[in-house]
This record gives sequence, C-alpha cells and structure tokens, in this order.
Amino acid sequence: MSEQEVRTRACPDGPLLVRGATEWPGPDGEAVAVTRPVVAVCRCERSQRLPWCDGTHRFLAPGAAVRQG
Repeated sequence: MSEQEVRTRACPDGPLLVRGATEWPGPDGEAVAVTRPVVAVCRCERSQRLPWCDGTHRFLAPGAAVRQG
C-alpha cells in the first residue's frame, strides 16, 4: 500500500488548506479523522469548529488570522 503525500498551502489571512491527510491534530492533541480530499485548518484559533476553519478570520483585522506564538 502506498502512502499518500500530504500537501499544505497557507491562504493569506485565512486557513491552511490541507490535501491528502487522513487525520489532523485536534485542539486537545488527539487525532481527528479527515473525511474530505481537502480541508481548511484554522490558523487564527478562533473557530468554533477547531481544528477546522469556520470563516471567523474574515472578521479579523488583516494579518490577524495567523496566531503568533
């Protein structure tokens, strides 16, 4: 069985798009199953659906979607 390559792309002032993953770490560190070919992972940490993006970043100041530290 071949292992699928996981690719990521950061959207400016938005989520991290993840393609090819079968699981992703949740807010508690436990693995969350990925059921879609591409998922949007929250980078602002304000989503109500962590680890997934729910669009909350759209209401933040430009550049504030990526948490520092």
